[in-house]
Amino acid sequence: MNLLDYVPGDSFLHKLNPVTKLAAAFLYGIACILSNNVLMEAALIVLMILISSLAGLQKRALHLTKNLFVLGFIMFVLQLLFVRDGDPLFVIGAFCVFTTGGLSSALLMSFRIVATMLPLMLLFAITQMNDLCGALVKRLHVPYRYAFIVTTAFRFVPLFTTEFHDIEDAQKARGVEYDTKNIFKKIGLIVPLFVPLLISSLKKVDSGAMSAQLRGFHLRTVSSGYHEYPFHANDAVCLVCMALLIFVAVIL
Repeated sequence: MNLLDYVPGDSFLHKLNPVTKLAAAFLYGIACILSNNVLMEAALIVLMILISSLAGLQKRALHLTKNLFVLGFIMFVLQLLFVRDGDPLFVIGAFCVFTTGGLSSALLMSFRIVATMLPLMLLFAITQMNDLCGALVKRLHVPYRYAFIVTTAFRFVPLFTTEFHDIEDAQKARGVEYDTKNIFKKIGLIVPLFVPLLISSLKKVDSGAMSAQLRGFHLRTVSSGYHEYPFHANDAVCLVCMALLIFVAVIL
């Protein structure tokens, strides 16, 4: 299962306007960035998991949260060792390993990374990129070429992830063992996989450009699409809730 694939559904979140979903994801991320409270960051993570459950994505959200905490742990260690503010908290001889400021900064940064990334996961899971592109053009009057660039970048994230796992599976079938617990050895095994991934990506870019030209990419305007993306009361409620969340994050 790709954690960034679209999941069809009929939930309240699925029915929101694609522009509202994009704005809400970024506003949620802004609230996570503005907050300087570790407990608030933890609450934002729990809140996003609960919101994901409304769309039937709680298992996916929990699995992605676990994976993101690996990245958060790396940032935790870096912040803990290199931030030297505050009083010494752990000292070996004459060397201060980490301080109170380093510990608080490490906790905040690790939780913030997880809390900021989760809304983007939900955006991918409940929004089709074609709808997002069409809504940006129809509702915000973004030029089609720019909307296409943004949505294509989003679309290629799960595509490249799937391609990477396919290449990894092919290497496993050839006898390469990726189950080692040695992190340095695992990195050494994974790095060579980026070469075939890069070659495959360039082929997809070339075929995609040719396909766009054949379909009259340069002729598309606002009136080219037939599907409309109206805003409803639920969209306004969602954006007001995100604005209140930012307010709470700043106050706390």
